[in-house]
Amino acid sequence: MFISGIFSVDIFNFIALRQVTRMRIKLFESVMRQDIGWHDLATKQNFAQSMTDDIEKIRDGISEKVGHFVYLIVGFIITVGISFGYGWKLTLAVSCYIPLVIVVNYYVAKIQGTLTAREQESYAGAGNLVEEILGAIRTVVSFGGEKQEVERYENFLVPARKASQWKGAFSGLSDAVLKSMLFLSCGGAFWYGANLIIDDRSVPAEYQEYTPAILMIAFFGIIVGADNIARTAPFLESFATARGCAANLFKVIDLQSKIDPLSTDGKLLNYGLRGDVEFQDVFFRYPSRPEIIVHRGLNIKIRAGQTVALVGSSGCGKSTCIQLLQRFYDPVFGSVMLDDLDIRKYNIQWLRSNIAVVGQEPVLFMGTIAQNISYGKPNATQKEIEAAATQAGAHEFISHLPESYRTMIGEHGSQLSGGQKQRIAIARALIQNPKILLLDEATSALDYNSEKLVQQALDLASKGRTTIVVSHRLSAIRGADKIVFIHDGKVLEEGSHDDLMALEGAYYNMVRAGDINMPDDVEKDENIDEAKRKSLALYEKSFETSPLNFEKNQKNSVQFDEPLVRSLKESNKQQEAIAADKPKFFSTFARIVHLARPEWCYLILGVISSIAVGCLYPAFSIIFGEFYGALAELDEEVALSRTAVLSWACLGIAALTALVCFLQTYLFNYAGVWLTTRMRALTFKSIVSQEIGFFDQEQNSVGALSARLSGEAAGVQGAIGYPLSGMIQALANFVSGVSVAMYYNWKLSLLCLANCPIIVGSVIVEAKMMSNALIREKQVLEEACRIATESVNNVRTIAGLRREADVIKQYTEEIQRVEILIRQKLRWRGVLNSTMQASAFFAYAVALCYGGVLVSWGEVPFQDIIKVSETLLYGSMMLAQSLAFTPAFTAALVAAHRLFQILDRKPRILSPMGTIKNTLAKQLNLFEGVRYRDIKFRYPTRPDAKILNGLDLEVLQGQTVALVGHSGCGKSTCVQLLQRYYDPDEGTIHIDQDDIQQDLTLDGVRRKLGIVSQEPSLFERTIAENIAYGDNRRSVPMAEVIAAAKSANAHSFIISLPNGYDTRMGARGTQLSGGQKQRVAIARALVRNPKILLLDEATSALDLQSERLVQQALDSACSGRTCIVIAHRLSTVQNADVICVVQGGRVVEQGTHLQLISQGGIYAKLHKTQKNH
Repeated sequence: MFISGIFSVDIFNFIALRQVTRMRIKLFESVMRQDIGWHDLATKQNFAQSMTDDIEKIRDGISEKVGHFVYLIVGFIITVGISFGYGWKLTLAVSCYIPLVIVVNYYVAKIQGTLTAREQESYAGAGNLVEEILGAIRTVVSFGGEKQEVERYENFLVPARKASQWKGAFSGLSDAVLKSMLFLSCGGAFWYGANLIIDDRSVPAEYQEYTPAILMIAFFGIIVGADNIARTAPFLESFATARGCAANLFKVIDLQSKIDPLSTDGKLLNYGLRGDVEFQDVFFRYPSRPEIIVHRGLNIKIRAGQTVALVGSSGCGKSTCIQLLQRFYDPVFGSVMLDDLDIRKYNIQWLRSNIAVVGQEPVLFMGTIAQNISYGKPNATQKEIEAAATQAGAHEFISHLPESYRTMIGEHGSQLSGGQKQRIAIARALIQNPKILLLDEATSALDYNSEKLVQQALDLASKGRTTIVVSHRLSAIRGADKIVFIHDGKVLEEGSHDDLMALEGAYYNMVRAGDINMPDDVEKDENIDEAKRKSLALYEKSFETSPLNFEKNQKNSVQFDEPLVRSLKESNKQQEAIAADKPKFFSTFARIVHLARPEWCYLILGVISSIAVGCLYPAFSIIFGEFYGALAELDEEVALSRTAVLSWACLGIAALTALVCFLQTYLFNYAGVWLTTRMRALTFKSIVSQEIGFFDQEQNSVGALSARLSGEAAGVQGAIGYPLSGMIQALANFVSGVSVAMYYNWKLSLLCLANCPIIVGSVIVEAKMMSNALIREKQVLEEACRIATESVNNVRTIAGLRREADVIKQYTEEIQRVEILIRQKLRWRGVLNSTMQASAFFAYAVALCYGGVLVSWGEVPFQDIIKVSETLLYGSMMLAQSLAFTPAFTAALVAAHRLFQILDRKPRILSPMGTIKNTLAKQLNLFEGVRYRDIKFRYPTRPDAKILNGLDLEVLQGQTVALVGHSGCGKSTCVQLLQRYYDPDEGTIHIDQDDIQQDLTLDGVRRKLGIVSQEPSLFERTIAENIAYGDNRRSVPMAEVIAAAKSANAHSFIISLPNGYDTRMGARGTQLSGGQKQRVAIARALVRNPKILLLDEATSALDLQSERLVQQALDSACSGRTCIVIAHRLSTVQNADVICVVQGGRVVEQGTHLQLISQGGIYAKLHKTQKNH
């Protein structure tokens, strides 16, 4: 048994581990192979949930439990077979319960499979919400949506909780039937067996069919068989859960992609592409919005080497053309031709290798800057990377970073400004050296001079290759060989800029509508201080000669501080130490029990039930021993009478077993489900309550946090769920069994207990080994989930860069690391488990041998030997079987410990303690507006780079103040500090007379602010819900939603949609164009009616016509309220009351547009460049 047990456990664990490793890889590979349309529709799928919780349940269901189950079933078959051989009448009569057990198990397994699918669907929805919210945490925080999102998350968990509780009820039913049948069959066997023996006494000995010895053999086989069937209950539940989880995963794994990016089929042109592109009568609708026809017979012809600009109102289908050319989708009708061949005929990887894209919202990946650029060309050298960065205008700012090209950029490039991210994305496209270049608002995030220089680089890159440009900026499309005006899914006009202007049609009207009246340059006053002119000379020289004018002076804003670098490294070491901190089991378990105090009454009743179940086995052993004594009675009436009493006792135990087994399983499951739900909700609440700097850390990526929330919270249930109940039952059984055994014969009892140190030692050793390995395993698994989540969420960029194979390889390497760690964790599992099982049978053998000696000496009756040996056998076996619960229980404590680390973390940015000050100055309203005083700031993840260095700024109440300067100079940082995403290292920020750190609560600060960001984050909800999200303190009336949409020039396009304001926007608003999303974001800010309006490139994504209308709306919205505007295009800020030029972390110039022009400084030079351009 020892040898076979080792092989059984190790082999099944090894097979299960290889299976789930293969399953994880196949699942991710299948997801990455699917077409973009499938991803648009797969809103109910959550791959962090699938790859953690679901896969672990599958592994649990196909690992060593299969071996144990086979052992029990084979044991049942053999023992019942032996019983049939020795006494078929008794065995057949007693086995009548087997059909009932089979029927009950079948229906319970079927129902549990359905409930598991419902549970997983609910958890998947909750996981999607987590990814959506954490991916847009700045938006959630800005609009005070934390409480609402926690409530939404809790609502998502309700169906899963109810399904889990029903699963517990059906598991309890199955457990009750299986275990009660054991005692019920024994009661019947006692009575019927005794009658068979007494009936045979009248028969001659040679014809007697049943003797006490034969009856014991048959009877013992029935007991062991029934007990084996009873012990299959937890395994059957695990199998049903694994089956339910696997069914959903296999649907995805087996799915055939309509557009498989890894397919080797399709044509490859050895001589290369010419670059002729033609859209032939294209009709198209998105799979997720089949009611909206985007293209209605679109016809466009582009010759090789041409630069063609696509223009039109937001949502007319310009970006859709780019997606069709990349074959993210196939047209419903018509075709997209490339070199006179339908692109569906080409190999997808080869097709996309000839196309480079720069999108409107640049997507970067966690890693270094060099890695992100090299994704355009995986085998690129460092020189090629730097050349591409230089061409994109990014080399200068990269060189000034402490780690240069090795700088980690954080998740989604969170450590970089919008302009910096855009330039890296452009470098990534240029390094490909493609035949076809697709530019979808490629320079929208750049300051004007950088845009001009990068646009020149793009114009140069366009030479000799086909280029399709989508832009709302006239400067980006004026020089195109052909401009195509798209309206209502069709080409309305096409021609050069001059041709279309001469035509005075739709294009002409759009350009005229987009013209902004810019005042003539004010002549420089001859009396301007000569010193000021000299102070600007050096800067102007660099402005004229540097490929990145502002970047030459960025050295002033980046300073190195070695002590702070060392401090950061020490901080990182501390974080690693915390992550690797071993859980203290007792204190962790105590916290879990305390957290479950609302369910204490259920737990107490469950503990009592578990103890009762544990005590029933020793009670049955006493009855069993008495039955042996009854068979020795020579008086038939006495024998039958004693047997009848024992049978009725078995029936009573069976009834009690049915009750307490149901209560044990159901109550512990009920408490465990509530604990899991509560832990999920509390952890999510704690996560969204953290400061923004928490999310900047690499270990706190969206994927890692989602994996921790789904995997760890699910595992916590084992701390007070079935594993705990099993351990309590085993302990109660052992204690009561030892007590009974000691009562009947202490000598034999002490001998049988000799194996207990082995069993207890095995449990302790495994628990220690498990805890050490689990922490490392979870960390590696979180990294794998980060890769998977980042890839799935940015699947369009992955597809455009042909990185599917690359990310699959990365993910596979991490999963293989997980496999190695799990294998190390399980390497002694078979030995420990088999040692305990074998030691129980060894003790039983010793007990029978020594018991026989004691009987022969006349020291103890034979039935007492049976009572002691059977009692201790069950006790030892139950204690040994408790080892089966050790992994789940240990994993639960480790999972709880890791979640408690999040729960115990105090946000670094909190509301002030105590009452809000009410000073005389505030009462007199001596100052109203926003004031920055001597602000010094560095980002927590980049403490060696000063972003703001003594910044002073005043924005009076009702003023509109514009911040201008190069990308990365700290403009957006000012806005983030005002929202208290971060707190300054030195200095103070006031709103009116209130210090935002000392006098106002976090909610109080943010309630005064309304933000429209450069990259709008919208949610998977209706348009109306997204707009109403601007004010989460109340239920926003529909009339206000519509009014805000009208103010943002969004109402007309919204009502043109089939579902109007009830149109769902898709994940991250993917069902709308960039301009449409931006207008919805503006409406969301306006519905808040904030005291202070923050506009961070609020109109950068709009077409010229919409921009003018929205700018008028914003100008109107700014009236009467304080407004801080960040913009690269000076034309959008020239009407501001004050314009501040930010450089080197300080305000170096400020004044009105006319004043700054007259000064002839930095702003004047920049304005002149833009106007001439």
